[in-house]
Amino acid sequence: MRPQLSDEVAAALRGRIMSGELRPGARIRLEEVAAQLGVSITPVREALLTLRGEDMVELEPRKGYVVAPLSEQDVVDLFRLQGDIAGELAARLAERITGTERDELALADRALQRAARTRKVGEIEQLEYEFHRTINRMAQARKLSWFLHVATRYTPARFYAADSGWREAMRADHQALLAAFAAKDPGAARAVMARHFTDGADLLVKHLRGLGIWD
Repeated sequence: MRPQLSDEVAAALRGRIMSGELRPGARIRLEEVAAQLGVSITPVREALLTLRGEDMVELEPRKGYVVAPLSEQDVVDLFRLQGDIAGELAARLAERITGTERDELALADRALQRAARTRKVGEIEQLEYEFHRTINRMAQARKLSWFLHVATRYTPARFYAADSGWREAMRADHQALLAAFAAKDPGAARAVMARHFTDGADLLVKHLRGLGIWD
């Protein structure tokens, strides 16, 4: 099922905020966002209400919506939470994974690596999402998977997919993860998955520092 239009707008704005394209304190003009995304004002207004509830934006008198403060620790905390939950799901899957499931993940990873070699950013973004969603589904922990889905909303996926260093690290992480699944080693699976997210935090923090977000 396709997300509601306001959800798509909210996702686009989250990505711009988390990647530093929209800086803390920056004013968000509804008409400008609507024109950029090719939508009407209504879904933009609905998206901003959602983001206000998530503390991603604030509503200031006579100024309208502005990007909420985002500290370096906020970024680290978000990714640490994601890594903890994703690591637990990977560990649970490693304990009981079947040969058929390993084959499914290996096939999904091969498609992702092909996209990475051709640098198809949109395809990389989608296939990486599908790879991790498959792991979460196989782990058979619906509530944990839901919490992870909520937490990963704040990952600027397009930023990562476009970064050559991240793509190379992703390839190595996936190889190590598949090896942990093949060995049915929950400890290794947890460690690899957690590192995948904490390394992502390090990369994003470095990027945001370079933009002078916290100067």
